[in-house]
Amino acid sequence: MDQLFNRKYIIQGLFVLIAIILLGKLFYMQVISDKYFLSANNNALRKIYTYPARGVILDRNNKVLAQNQPTYDLLVTPNQVKPFDTLSLCNIIGIDMIEFRKKFQKAIVQSRYQESIFQKLISVETYASLQEKMFNYRGFSVRKRTIRYYPDSIASQFLGYMREVTPKDIEKHAGYYKSGDYIGKSGIEREYEPVLRGTKGVTNMLYNAHNVAQGSYANGKLDSLAVSGDQLTSTIDSRIQKLGEQLLANKVGSIVAIEPSTGEILAFVSSPGYDPNKLVGNSFSPNYREIFANPNRPFVVRPIQGGYSPGSAFKPLDALIALSEGVVDPNTTFNCPGYYIAGNRKFKCEHVDGNISLRRGIARSCNTYFYNIFAKLMTKNGGSYAKQHSTYEAWQNMVRKFGIGDTLGIDFPGEKAYKLFRAADYDKLHRSKYWGNTSIMSVAIGQGEINTTPLQIANIMAIIANRGYYLKPHVVKAIGNGKGIDPRFKEKHFVGIDARFFEPVIDGMQDAVNQSWGTATESRLQNIIMCGKTGTVQNSRGKNHSVFIGFAPRDNPKIAIAVIVENGGYGGAYAAPIASYITEKYLTDSLSGRRINGSTIEMYKEANLLPVFVTKPLVKPLNTPDSLKKTDSLKKALPLKTKVAQNQFNKLAIKPKVNATSK
Repeated sequence: MDQLFNRKYIIQGLFVLIAIILLGKLFYMQVISDKYFLSANNNALRKIYTYPARGVILDRNNKVLAQNQPTYDLLVTPNQVKPFDTLSLCNIIGIDMIEFRKKFQKAIVQSRYQESIFQKLISVETYASLQEKMFNYRGFSVRKRTIRYYPDSIASQFLGYMREVTPKDIEKHAGYYKSGDYIGKSGIEREYEPVLRGTKGVTNMLYNAHNVAQGSYANGKLDSLAVSGDQLTSTIDSRIQKLGEQLLANKVGSIVAIEPSTGEILAFVSSPGYDPNKLVGNSFSPNYREIFANPNRPFVVRPIQGGYSPGSAFKPLDALIALSEGVVDPNTTFNCPGYYIAGNRKFKCEHVDGNISLRRGIARSCNTYFYNIFAKLMTKNGGSYAKQHSTYEAWQNMVRKFGIGDTLGIDFPGEKAYKLFRAADYDKLHRSKYWGNTSIMSVAIGQGEINTTPLQIANIMAIIANRGYYLKPHVVKAIGNGKGIDPRFKEKHFVGIDARFFEPVIDGMQDAVNQSWGTATESRLQNIIMCGKTGTVQNSRGKNHSVFIGFAPRDNPKIAIAVIVENGGYGGAYAAPIASYITEKYLTDSLSGRRINGSTIEMYKEANLLPVFVTKPLVKPLNTPDSLKKTDSLKKALPLKTKVAQNQFNKLAIKPKVNATSK
């Protein structure tokens, strides 16, 4: 009996305890904590967001590349709108009545009780006119924001552009963005979006039963101010960026310049480009379509996405590996009769050089010399196919240390790696194990199964300038005030070749530019020792591509550069002189004439090398395809969502008032 009695009180005690806990929780929710009140999604409390200023982007010398200018969004809350002079509003914001009805229907479909964007990105001038008459337009309000402005209209692919968020963007960023917000979609604007965008301000506004604002909830203690985005100091030097774009005008190609000691990218030119101010504001869509339709593909970021055979620009790297592997030394000579015989194949050299050593072989860009050293590299462990395959695999692993065959990890979206064949890839290509150096000889001069980006070959020049190492290329120098860059951009990456092997190769590159018999004399500079290498890359779809890689000065190098001009012919024709102008501008902040061939910078700026595209006229079909007829019949059968919106629109009875000034 006592046990039953005790159990009764235990159960009663448990119920009392649970009741106390529930009452305490209810008291906390309703009296002490604001959390649950604020999370209630009703008409009494609304969050009004204030947009922060986006972070300014500067060049390395603190010149503004991207800044902000004010703009305004016209918002509407449909159920607050009363009959008014709609024609007056249309005239101010520059739309017609058809567009007005369309926008209003869209707002109703979205929500009759919540405000939404009616007209976005209104200019300051339009806002001034609108503000004077806002009292006439009940239910409409204006919200301030900023949009981008690019003072010099340069570096379009580098800076990128912004665009309205998609549902996928909203989901990805965990609710930070709302419909109508803008986000960086390409370039620096995309890569550094989280630090550029800042933090929105929030006002928790109370509304009464008549939907009239009553002021900020709790006297604003739960509100927050907008915090501007961080300023970005880029590594770009706008002086040579602008010059590079001028030199590549009416050409397809790329210029990448790197500071060897830091890995900072000084120039990032992709041509053809476009005016970045065209992709700002309400003209975005038509301008985007126009740029996208350009057959030369301005949206391709060629420094990191253009795939090119390096051609003769690959020869210094090949020479370094041959020296480090001991198959040649600086005095090793080969005879060049103007060709090279490999098995039953004959490979052409551009000239007859006779007996030639490494230094002159680089300066003269002798194909025969590099065919010979590649053959010696591939057969140094034995001439059998199996031995050559393993030797090739080791060789391509050495090449990969220079950044070919994989991405370099730049802080920029969309970088491509392209292909450097492994031994297994050649097994698949030849469908057998019977391949050797004679089958892949074109790789010796940077052709065949090897593709690189302009960034990769510029980085190879930085490695040679540093005598054996590089720092990952990057485009941002500083974030905000005192925030450092990612530590990975300060690590040295060594390629595994002793520094003493670089000097003979650099000797050859110096002669290529500074000796009269060199292939890069068009890049010679006064009072500056520039070292470089030309390349002429075969192009199956037209004239060969002009390539130049180099660095300057020879001692304590300040700039490493790669220039590719599609359809520019041999390397000395366009790429070499363009590289010399960029280098001279960076090192001396001046430009001089060229005594070698009497050319002027204007000649290169004005040259037009754009390919001519022949388009076939569209043939209009005689009959409508059945599939289209079927689609049309489905459209007629399905009810349109806009019909619902139209009915709600009509209920509001908004009709244009015509006054004396509106006729």
